[in-house]
Amino acid sequence: MKLLSFLFLLVIGPALSAQVDTVALQRTYYRAAHLSDADSVKYYADSISRLYLKGDNNDANIMVLRLYGWYYENKGDFTNALNYYYRALDSARKYHLIERQTHLLTDLAAVYTSDMKQPQKARAIYQECVRLNTQLGDVHSLIANYANLGAIYNNLQLYDSALYFLMQGLRIGRPLEEQGKESLYEIYNNLGNSYYFVKQYDESINWFRINYNDDLNSHSPEHLANLWLDALNMADSYTQKAAFDSAAKYADLSLQLARQQESRSKQADSYQILAALAQRRGDYKKAWEFQRSWYTLDTALVNAETYKSIAELEQKYEARKKENEKLLLQAALDQQKFHNQIMMIMVGFLLVIAIGAAILFIVKRNANRQLQATNELIVRQNERLSELNYEKNSLISIVSHDLSTPFASVSMWQQLLQNEQDNLSPSQKKALDRIGQATRYGENLIRHILDVEKAQTNQHMMQLENLDLRIFAETVLDEFGAVAARKDIQLHLDCPHKTVYFLSDRQLLSRMLENLLSNAIKYTSTGKNVFISVSEEKDAISIKVRDEGVGIQADEMPHLFAKYSKISSRPTAGESSTGLGLAIVKRICEELNGQISCESAPGVGSVFTVILKK
Repeated sequence: MKLLSFLFLLVIGPALSAQVDTVALQRTYYRAAHLSDADSVKYYADSISRLYLKGDNNDANIMVLRLYGWYYENKGDFTNALNYYYRALDSARKYHLIERQTHLLTDLAAVYTSDMKQPQKARAIYQECVRLNTQLGDVHSLIANYANLGAIYNNLQLYDSALYFLMQGLRIGRPLEEQGKESLYEIYNNLGNSYYFVKQYDESINWFRINYNDDLNSHSPEHLANLWLDALNMADSYTQKAAFDSAAKYADLSLQLARQQESRSKQADSYQILAALAQRRGDYKKAWEFQRSWYTLDTALVNAETYKSIAELEQKYEARKKENEKLLLQAALDQQKFHNQIMMIMVGFLLVIAIGAAILFIVKRNANRQLQATNELIVRQNERLSELNYEKNSLISIVSHDLSTPFASVSMWQQLLQNEQDNLSPSQKKALDRIGQATRYGENLIRHILDVEKAQTNQHMMQLENLDLRIFAETVLDEFGAVAARKDIQLHLDCPHKTVYFLSDRQLLSRMLENLLSNAIKYTSTGKNVFISVSEEKDAISIKVRDEGVGIQADEMPHLFAKYSKISSRPTAGESSTGLGLAIVKRICEELNGQISCESAPGVGSVFTVILKK
C-alpha cells in the first residue's frame, strides 16, 4: 500500500512544485480518509504535508491536521487526537470553511461520545453542527445530527428533549425517505428507545417495527446486523408489555440471526433477553439455563476485553514511567551542564568582564527556559499518569460489577430451595442458611466496592425532603435493635424535645447513619452501650455516634476514612469488615455539604461527629 501511494505521489509531486493541484490534493486526501490502517493514514498525512504545504494552502493544512487526528484516535491517544482536531477546527473557522467545520465537529463529538464518555460535551458540539448544516442546507448531515442528539439525550435520561430532536429529524427526512433518497433507520431506532425508556411500549414497538419491516426486504451488507437489533428491541419491548408470545417469537429470531452471523456478543445479548422473558413468565429453570448461556459468552468477552485493556494500561504506564525517568535524567544532565557553563563563565569573567557578563546572562536565560519547559513536561506526564490510574480504577469497577452475576444466580437458587425447606433435613437447612449468608456477604462487598469506586461519577440523583430528625433517628435505631440485642448492647437516643426538621436526602442520610451505627455495634463488646445524639446549632445540624468499644490507635487516625483502609482494631464478635464503610460515610457527608470527624482512645471508645449545614 505504501509503495503504491509513494508512486502516486511521485507522479503528481513534480506538477505541484510550482502550483498546488487541487484535484490531486482532494484525491490523495479522500484515498487516505478511506484507509483502515492507522499507520497508512499517517504516511499519507506526512506525504501531503511535504508536498502541499510549501505554499499558503489553508485547505491542505486542515486536511493534514484532520488526518493526524484520525491517526491518533485510531491509536487510542485521544489527547493528541483532540489537539489536532481542535487545531484544524480553528483554521477552518479562521478561513470561514463551514463544511470543513461540520466534518471536524463530527469527529470531536465522536471522540467525546464513544471514547471519552462525555455526552454533555458531545451534545454542545452536535448542536453547533445543527446550526452550521442548517446554514449550508445539508439535509443529510442535519438528519444525522438530529439522530445523534436524540441518542445523547436518551443517554442523559432527558427523554422529552430526545423526542423533540428526533421528531425534527423525522420531519425533514420523511419526504426524502419517500423518494428513496434517505434512510431514517437511526431516527426510528432512537424514537423506539425513547418511548421504551418512558414505558410507552406500544409506541416503541411501532417505531422498531418500521425498521424491522424495512430490513426484512433489504439486501444491504449490514441488513442482518440491523435485523438482529430490530428483533432484539421488539422482544425487549414485548417482554416489558407482558406480551410473552410475541416476545418469544422475536427473541428466538434474534438468537437465530446472531448465530447466523457467528457473533458471540450478539448471542450473549439474545440470551439475556430470553432469560428476562423466562423469568417474567415464572419459568425459573429456563431462566437459569439462558442466564448460564449468557454468562458463559459474556464472561469470555469481558475477560478478553479486560485482559486487553489491562495489558494496554500496563504498557502505557511503563512507557510513561520510562519517559519520565528519561526526562528526569535529562534534567539532571542539563543542570550539570549548566553548572559547568557557569564555571567557565566565571573564568572568562576574570579575563573579560564585559564579555563574561553578556555570556552569563544569555546562558542563564536559555538554561532557565529549558528547565522550565522540562518541568512543565514532567507535570503533564504526571497528570497523564493520574488519568491512567483512573482508567485502572474503572477496570476494577467493571470486574466487580461482573462478579455480581454468579452471586445473583446462587441467590435465586437459594431462594427456590428455601421455599421447599419443609422437605429438607436440619443439616440441609443449616447449610442452606450458610449459603444465603455467604451470598449476602459477597453481594454487600461488591456493592461497597462499586459504591466507593463510583464516588466521583455523581450517579445518585439528590431527592430532598424535610425530615423530622427525631423520627428519622428512631427509625434507624429500630432497624439495628435486633443486631444490638444479639450482643446485649443497649442503644440510646439523645434528641431535643422540640421537633427538629432538616432538608436533606433521606437515602443518603440513612446510608451514612447506618454505616456509623453498624461500625459502633461491630466494635463494641457485649453488655456495653452505643449512643446517638442529634442537636441543632445556629446554622447546622450535629449528629454524633458514640460507642464504648475497642477504640482506634492515634497513628491510624489519618487513614481512617481512606478507601480499603484496614486498622489494627478488630470487631469484638468476629464480624467481617471490608474497610469501605467509613470511606462511603465520608463521601456521602461531602455530598450532603457536611464534615465528619472522629475522636477515639484505645479501650475507651470512639465518637464520630457529623456536621451538616442547613
